[in-house]
Amino acid sequence: MLYGLIGEKLGHSYSKIIHESFGKYDYDLIELNKESFITFMAARDFTGINVTIPYKRDAIPFCDALTPVAKAIGSVNTMYFQNGKLIGDNTDYFGFNYMLQWSGISLKDKKVLILGAGGSSLMVVKAAKDLEAKEIIVASRTGLNAMISLPQTIEHTDSQIIINATPVGMYPLNGESLISLKDFPFCEGVIDLIYNPLLTHFLFEAKALKIPFSNGLPMLVAQAFKAFELFTGAILENNILEDTIFSLEKEIKNIVLTGMPGCGKTTLGLLLSEKLKCPFVDTDDLIEKQIGMPIPLFFEVSGEEEFRKIESQVAREVGKYQGHVISTGGGIILNPMNMEALSQNGTVLFLDRPLECLVSTGRPLSKSLDSLKKMASQRIPLYKRYSDYIINVFENPYESINYILKVLGGK
Repeated sequence: MLYGLIGEKLGHSYSKIIHESFGKYDYDLIELNKESFITFMAARDFTGINVTIPYKRDAIPFCDALTPVAKAIGSVNTMYFQNGKLIGDNTDYFGFNYMLQWSGISLKDKKVLILGAGGSSLMVVKAAKDLEAKEIIVASRTGLNAMISLPQTIEHTDSQIIINATPVGMYPLNGESLISLKDFPFCEGVIDLIYNPLLTHFLFEAKALKIPFSNGLPMLVAQAFKAFELFTGAILENNILEDTIFSLEKEIKNIVLTGMPGCGKTTLGLLLSEKLKCPFVDTDDLIEKQIGMPIPLFFEVSGEEEFRKIESQVAREVGKYQGHVISTGGGIILNPMNMEALSQNGTVLFLDRPLECLVSTGRPLSKSLDSLKKMASQRIPLYKRYSDYIINVFENPYESINYILKVLGGK
């Protein structure tokens, strides 16, 4: 192996995609347990490697020298040879600083609360000090290697910047969070080092409270950008870094279609999927496969409440997808947790169509214009609240598709 990433679990890493997009080398993902990690490091059969959880500190004894940044932080994520010596560096530091610039969040003269006390936390503490944070508080679930335990964060509700440096909320345990931002009324910036999903529960809450935030994707790409330069000695243009972030985000993101029953979500979803050459999924189709009958019949047999429970299960599952077009049932918007799940990796579009143009055949809750009006008065404010874009649906579906593509910037 010449170049690659080592760690314990790498099944959903984007590092291979990022490094190979630079066009200079193949990049391998190598999963190692504790024993095989030691064997791998002792063999030194590589040119340059990146290191991730849980080996960022364990890798230090295998280095011949550390850069000043890596030495100050006490963890490494990048290792390469220089004049025959194995150098340990920490490009996460560069990536984290880039992410702050990307998001417009400043730590200078701020009280910073850092969640987690592992290798990533050490890097964040170093950066916060260098960026002249006024006060830095480190909290962990156990209190070990930290200033305070997690429950004690309630004593620091005046924190202005909050940074999650733990894997809590990361795929596949989507939806988990260590704290509630509602307990921190002075918070003015939120950072989550997690990039899968793009919008964790922690960040979903920040978005709802209109607090500036960033996920870990800009940091991930920027640290890889810096590692590439250390590996090869080549200098990349900054626009390549920015283009890689945008390109990867577009590849990851789902397009989620919401709207009233009969507004054209399935029709437009299929056309959009064909146009973008990405998979299509309809949540109602998935539900029917699960219940083994048409939805109208299930409504008659089991009622709406049971249907909504199954719908929420499906929403949680498809919300973890990446790069799909997702058509949703008209009532999925009624449960805020459904929309959080669908927003994790999704751009949400509300397909707005006049009520008199909606198709009502085979739809158990859309039997008359009066019932549609009543439904619309409840649902349309919710569609608007949770949407990233509102799409006025044209009679010609191809006009609608062209408009959607224009809104999304070609995805």
